[in-house]
Amino acid sequence: MSTAAERDLAQTLALPSVGLAPETEELRAEVREFLAKERAEGRFVPRCDVWLSGWDERFSRELGARGWLGMTLPTEYGGHGRTALDRYVVTEELLAAGAPVAAHWVADRQIGPSLLRFGTEEQKQRYLPRIAAGECYFGIGMSEPDSGSDLASVRTRATRVDGGWQLTGTKVWTSGAHHAHAFFALARSEPVQDGNRHAGLSQFLVELNSPGIQINPIRLLTGAHHFNEVVLDGVFVPDELVLGEIGAGWHQVTSELAFERSGPERFLSTFPLLVALVDELSRAGESALGASGLRELGALVSRVWTLRRLSLGIAASLSSGVAADVPAAMVKDLGTRYESEVIDAARLLVSIPPDPGAESGFARLLADAVLHAPGFTLRGGTNEILRGVVARGLGLR
Repeated sequence: MSTAAERDLAQTLALPSVGLAPETEELRAEVREFLAKERAEGRFVPRCDVWLSGWDERFSRELGARGWLGMTLPTEYGGHGRTALDRYVVTEELLAAGAPVAAHWVADRQIGPSLLRFGTEEQKQRYLPRIAAGECYFGIGMSEPDSGSDLASVRTRATRVDGGWQLTGTKVWTSGAHHAHAFFALARSEPVQDGNRHAGLSQFLVELNSPGIQINPIRLLTGAHHFNEVVLDGVFVPDELVLGEIGAGWHQVTSELAFERSGPERFLSTFPLLVALVDELSRAGESALGASGLRELGALVSRVWTLRRLSLGIAASLSSGVAADVPAAMVKDLGTRYESEVIDAARLLVSIPPDPGAESGFARLLADAVLHAPGFTLRGGTNEILRGVVARGLGLR
């Protein structure tokens, strides 16, 4: 490899070294104190994968009232003008505690930043203050039946009509659509020309109570309902709810994916189980664990710390406007595989079987983690797709 190529490679993967300011650590202590009080008062029980399954609108409104949602949004839109690292500390503490954050998660993580970047002034005023208050909830309308992770194969059609657009198609795996107020829908507004499937795609803000929308549940093996199929049958979207530019949907949606793929939720979904695992092993004692068990536990802890440092670097890059698509794809690939390895270690090192009927504790956390694990490496792009993103970014394909 040439020296120039090596420099390009290093630049593609380079992430800043991040240190947290004293006031940010003070914020962490404040969040921990709040979470400890909420648990002590029985307002939530720690769960795994809470950013998908932990829907609690009261909890989201409480976070909004404390200024812990919309943290990086400008104050004129109801935000708080804080740093991306301030927000990062809040989100990682919420996830580590297994708190119920699903109601606001998508809106706060990617809808708000996308609206700030691509939305009209009217759209920003309409949605951002409510997102920051924990009162407006969004889904994501990207995935479609029979498409897998091939996002460019979108078949939902957007047809120009008087005063707006008419959307027809189906979206799947739409988390929280049965509760949410709206979602971003990616649709084909122009036919594919010259084999370029990335052109002719557009994004639309779709209110989920609009005529022509049918929301069908996709249930887990336990009967739990988080995912949905959303059928759009001639749904009218006025011009004022087009997001960004017509035809620029691919650029917009891929920039949105960097926020979706790089956050701490990509390696902390099973962190409450890791904490419970350490507690169980501590009670058993070092002699019961053995040298191999200690090595396994040490490896898990060191890897979560490494993933955290990478994710923090991406958060700092995104906040300064630096593209981080390749590192974000890498962190999601590594992080979601790590989440499943926590489950494997818990089953190997502790003899307590998973119990989805348990109210709390190791057995319930293990059951939740096992049942949610198949989705870890699928949502936000499969590992195979992510490795393709990394390979292209490194000039290997």
